[in-house]
Amino acid sequence: MRPVNLIPPDQRRGEQAPLRTGALVYLVVGVFVAALVGVTSLVLIGNKITERKGEVVELHRENAAAQRKAARLASYTQFSALSEQRVETVRSLAESRFDWERVMRELALVLPDDVWLINLNATAVPGVDIEGGTTGASSLRSQVNGPALELKGCAVGQQAVARFVTVLKDIDGVTRVGMKSSELPGEGGGAGTSSGSDAGEDSSDCRTRHYITQFEMAVAFDAAPIPVTSSSDVEVTTAESAEAASGSEEEAEEG
Repeated sequence: MRPVNLIPPDQRRGEQAPLRTGALVYLVVGVFVAALVGVTSLVLIGNKITERKGEVVELHRENAAAQRKAARLASYTQFSALSEQRVETVRSLAESRFDWERVMRELALVLPDDVWLINLNATAVPGVDIEGGTTGASSLRSQVNGPALELKGCAVGQQAVARFVTVLKDIDGVTRVGMKSSELPGEGGGAGTSSGSDAGEDSSDCRTRHYITQFEMAVAFDAAPIPVTSSSDVEVTTAESAEAASGSEEEAEEG
């Protein structure tokens, strides 16, 4: 005999109890959960975008403030750069400046009694046009890039000239002495003319006796730094008709 369950379906319990609501309820609940998750995600993403936009605006504001501050301080930066540039220029000029005063003092100390100068040019660079000065040793001067002395004078004999060349090398900084000419009267034109130069350039001749030698030479300071100034600003010292403090032509003749 087949058993029959006489309990109404809506009151049954256990596995045999039918679904009261069906699958539609779960479907609806799933849709609501998905919608909730989507709305929550949209809200979170929107909040994050708003936060990032706020940060961008703040960064733009800070950047504008920094640019205004930089613009206010630009003048100080330019002044600092200009100050450093001028300090460097002054330092360069100071380092390249040649101590002519020391050279002249040492020249006066080493100048022998039997030698006297009639012309002296001191230039820091070659190619300097000296008004009223002589350029008798210009060919030698052009071979020296740095400071140099151009000397013209007389001595009591060729041996005195040789001794003068030797003592010139005792001046601090002198690297070499170049001789252009060293002539007795009658050699290369004789007395009353300037040997090795035009007559109109320098009409003086200190060879008043047969034993007096007239010379032209250049004294080079090759180790000295070359000045940074232009040729028009080069310091030039010209001394014409300068006799040695230790003696004169008359003293040489007496000797």
